[in-house]
Amino acid sequence: MELEVRHLRALCAIADAGSLHRAARQLGVAQPTLSTQLSRIEQALGGALFVRERTGCRPTPLGRTVLGRARPLLADMSTLVLEARAAAAGGDSRLRVGSTASRALAGWLRRLRRPGLEPTLQMDVSANALLRRVAEGQLDVAFVHEVEGSALHVPEGLRLRVLLEREPQFVMLPADHPAAGRPVVRLADLADDRWMIDPTVDGEWDGVHRMLRAVGLNPRVLHGDYHTAASLVATGEVVTVCQPSSQSRPDLAVRRLYGDPLGVRLLLAARTLSGLDAVFPALEEAYWEVARQSTAYREWLEGAGIRALPRCPVTAPATGRVKFVPAR
Repeated sequence: MELEVRHLRALCAIADAGSLHRAARQLGVAQPTLSTQLSRIEQALGGALFVRERTGCRPTPLGRTVLGRARPLLADMSTLVLEARAAAAGGDSRLRVGSTASRALAGWLRRLRRPGLEPTLQMDVSANALLRRVAEGQLDVAFVHEVEGSALHVPEGLRLRVLLEREPQFVMLPADHPAAGRPVVRLADLADDRWMIDPTVDGEWDGVHRMLRAVGLNPRVLHGDYHTAASLVATGEVVTVCQPSSQSRPDLAVRRLYGDPLGVRLLLAARTLSGLDAVFPALEEAYWEVARQSTAYREWLEGAGIRALPRCPVTAPATGRVKFVPAR
């Protein structure tokens, strides 16, 4: 058996996901198929690459060696594809990127930009709309979030890669709010507040409503976008859920919610696995960069044992490749 790019991609997916089940889901194959493929790769290389445990898989010393060589090879292959497409297009190729709101966008686009390749951006509050545009060929990739309890409608044929299985949503409240003096806020502390929710964001209203109803709250709700929400939070009019990478300001505070009652899954979608490989490393690096900048989120990550905060990551110059994995 000769190793192919798809075999290296499968090994990296297993290492990144930490389990065969999650890796198979990301790769779009059945778990038994991936397990059989892994066994054949291990036979070809002459040793076990992963230790199978009840909680998942972790690389063996041989596995770490193989992964250390596989990642740069995949990164180089992704760069080759992008540069070849740029050359075929006369030296100026457009990478059409779609995304829901994220503080990682600026860093992602900066990392994707290189001679002969210029990313364009299309924002939309609807993750489902962005996925449809990828499936229809109007976008090359889309970075979206899926509110738990409100599954996205993924068109047939799309490939997905999970950036984060569950990103906890935090709360943004006025800096002089009584609850702002604590690092963790209980929903009961916000029982008398008005909430602002953007009902046009897929799953947002349902997710927040379920979260509040679960603790017996039925607060007054204003509908509006989250740029407006931040302004109203600062003046003491409302509180709102927010991404954990949001940063506190002198007039507003970003705090963790007790028990992490609301989460989203962060996904990258493309029509091909090579399309995912070409842009995922840059997105991953950009995301953890903004995560480090948020004190509240950084503390949550460290408390959860997620090693997302290396000070000097080793990055492949051609692609901006950097890999952060949960601590196990």
